[in-house]
Amino acid sequence: MRPNKLRELLRENKPSIGTRVHSTWPSVVEAIGHTGMFDYVEFLAEYAPFDLYALDNFCRAAELYDMSAIIKVDQELQGFLAQRGIGSGFQGILFADCRTVDDVRRCLDIVRPETPEDGGKHGVGMRRFAYMGYGGSPEYVQALRDVVVMIMIEKKPALDRLEEILSVSGVDMIQWGPADYSMSIGLAGARSSPEVKAAERRVFETAVKLGVPPRAEINSVDEAKYYLDLGVRHFNIAADLSILFNWWKTNGDNLRKVISEG
Repeated sequence: MRPNKLRELLRENKPSIGTRVHSTWPSVVEAIGHTGMFDYVEFLAEYAPFDLYALDNFCRAAELYDMSAIIKVDQELQGFLAQRGIGSGFQGILFADCRTVDDVRRCLDIVRPETPEDGGKHGVGMRRFAYMGYGGSPEYVQALRDVVVMIMIEKKPALDRLEEILSVSGVDMIQWGPADYSMSIGLAGARSSPEVKAAERRVFETAVKLGVPPRAEINSVDEAKYYLDLGVRHFNIAADLSILFNWWKTNGDNLRKVISEG
């Protein structure tokens, strides 16, 4: 089985850096890998179109580099998508839309192997990450144990139960979701409102206190210091669509100004 880079960093209590993409085009994954700057690349399956062949090819590209692949799955069909993602070679799952402790435990059951000691519901499958290992070998079981389970804290009910959720054994990382949270408290779109920012701070401070590594999603390096001061050591910077949009908007506007002035 292939080593899980993100799991290794967590075990060694080292920081991690990732980035997010909506595209399953392997060349995009290869371009990220060629930089040598990222520990993992995350596919936003919650938002983007894809098929199962694309998941396999995404992971094949990531495996050319010292880099893990992560997949973000939404609430509907999360069991199917997470297990097929793992089968394709994704070494971490980010679960969206959790609201209760039971929701979080179901996510863990989806990932963890169905053994007496693990108690999960992930059985044996002859999928890409285990070719020639069909039959549930010890290596197969360990690979499932090593899959990094990440939980979005983005709904008001989840924040109301924050300490309880963070105490669930097996949650490896958490990620704050201001867009969903602001919507769930009746402040849709107010991601930077004082109430939402206060909730964000509480999430990060509580996670650090309870020993569950929080991850911050940032759009520029300048944003990192605020989270570093809170004790955050795991970051995911930007996403392909926002990177392209901002470049096109800025440079398109500048070019129009140059042309009009000429």
